[in-house]
Amino acid sequence: MLLGTDGSVTSMLEVITGCPIEIETLVQKVIPADDAVAAELKVNPGDEVNYRVVKLKKANTGEALIYAVSHTPLKRLDASFKDDLTKADIPIGVILKKHQIESRRDISATGFSRADRELSRVFNVFPRELMLQRSYKIFRHGEPLIAIQETFPYNSFQDEYRVIVETPSRIHLTLTDLTGTSGRVDGGVGITLDEPSILLEAQRARDLVVEGENADRAKAAAQAVAMHFGLGGAHLSIRAGYKMHVGLGGGTQLGIAAGKALCELYHRPATAREIASIINRGGTSGIGTAAFEGGGFLIDGGHTFGPGKDKVDFRPSSASMGIRAPPVIARHEFPKSWKILLAIPDVTRGAHGKQEVDIFKKYCPVPLADVHELCYQILVRMVPSLVEEDLDEFGSAVNRVQEIGFKKVEVMLQHPVVRRLMDEMRAAGAACTGLSSFGPTVYAVTDTQARDIEATATEVMGEVGGVVQITSARNEGARIRAV
Repeated sequence: MLLGTDGSVTSMLEVITGCPIEIETLVQKVIPADDAVAAELKVNPGDEVNYRVVKLKKANTGEALIYAVSHTPLKRLDASFKDDLTKADIPIGVILKKHQIESRRDISATGFSRADRELSRVFNVFPRELMLQRSYKIFRHGEPLIAIQETFPYNSFQDEYRVIVETPSRIHLTLTDLTGTSGRVDGGVGITLDEPSILLEAQRARDLVVEGENADRAKAAAQAVAMHFGLGGAHLSIRAGYKMHVGLGGGTQLGIAAGKALCELYHRPATAREIASIINRGGTSGIGTAAFEGGGFLIDGGHTFGPGKDKVDFRPSSASMGIRAPPVIARHEFPKSWKILLAIPDVTRGAHGKQEVDIFKKYCPVPLADVHELCYQILVRMVPSLVEEDLDEFGSAVNRVQEIGFKKVEVMLQHPVVRRLMDEMRAAGAACTGLSSFGPTVYAVTDTQARDIEATATEVMGEVGGVVQITSARNEGARIRAV
């Protein structure tokens, strides 16, 4: 209805919401028309155009309902119309009515888009949430008077109760102890990432239906949680995601997100750790679960090891059924000024399934001396330098970790381009580079020269292809909201 109307959107919003609508001007300035704007308005490039960005919001709560960008050629405006348009927070429909201007609206395009950072901030939604969008022109005397693009948050105009979950991702720096001689095993170190992320929406339904990328994996997790708690059906939509088995922990994030969304829909309290246990995640490393729960730089304490304990042999999380996620023994905010680059080459994805199980069997236990040095690198060098924001010392510790323990095995088993990425990105200025989990994602940490490192990674992956992403740490866990 909103997308198709050729009348006053302000009046329609007041009817839909049952409250007065206010307009707030965010940007107001006169600019020269570029070629695209000139063609749309049928004016000459360089002609003065009023550029206006506004949001329409509920007067009682301030909730933003529409974000509108308009271009108006000043030479077609009467002085009083121009004054109202440029100096007051008045809806365009009201201005047209006030000045008794006969006009028509022609809708040129309607469709969907994704919320960018600006729209996320304006509408208080998550980045990449679904948006409704339309473009139209207001004509007077056969000439375009105003060109407008309006954006609406999709979830604000739905009748059903909905839950939206936005997860982080994570890089896994290393497992700590794969000897078991201390009576404990595993242990993990990792960093929570803001991007890439998974965006999942849920609403109640008679049956359990999941759509989107990796729907089967999400459905299996949701089914396990529904059965465990006796919950009803739901329609889950995976609006955004990222590749599985590339070393970014997507399986854990998607599984917990699906379970958490279902619990929220039915108002059933459940922690990320409880859900992880139900869907058999966290049986080796607990970094993914802890990233969903609270974010930041994380160290987990692993599992008890030996007869009658949590684990009796060495195996990855995917083969560690019924084992609880390990305790988080250290968490700290990751410095906001440190950037993280991800290089994901298009090579064989990281070991998983039977292949991963076989690698654990073949290469474990690792030398005890390596475990001793890992503990030194993590607790004596890495953590203090993180707290003191000493990037050089932190980077030196991370670089050394690539050469010892089980991480040495993971690096050894990679495609040659992965090892070259680690070397070349470091040479381009990164304080450290490393392999995340079983790869093939390579990460780099820096506070300068991010674009140089990005260019180097792109060049190295030239023959095999791949993507490079500049991201940052997230010092909070998954974000959840209900509408």
